[in-house]
Amino acid sequence: KLCTCPSCCRRGTELVLHNGSCHYKKVGWKVQAPTSVIAWKFNCSDYSMRGNVHFVVLYQRFELLGDLEQFIIIYTFGTHTAKYTFYKFCGKTSFYTPRQHPNGIAVTLACLDPRMFSYVEIHNFENAVI
Repeated sequence: KLCTCPSCCRRGTELVLHNGSCHYKKVGWKVQAPTSVIAWKFNCSDYSMRGNVHFVVLYQRFELLGDLEQFIIIYTFGTHTAKYTFYKFCGKTSFYTPRQHPNGIAVTLACLDPRMFSYVEIHNFENAVI
């Protein structure tokens, strides 16, 4: 299978299965994504404070493993397109639905095994509106 995601990779890169989780390993997830990704670091206060560097994959390539009701809170505001996912125990965000790509999932790079990546390119996004 080849990648056709909105912004995570060089088109045509082969997909592999990545496993991710929250800090406390209470909620796990898996995502089909390439080993070579383009991740984004926004400069707005929300992303800067959280240190969130992420890449976006198509929603159908993401699978949540675990009990949402027990461990996750979803926050939304403004247009309610973006859905920010926070863990009740630690307040971290390892994935969310971005406003810019409502059919995708933004996956936090640090929540994945770095050994699964052959190449990571980080782009800075100035004056981000979330």
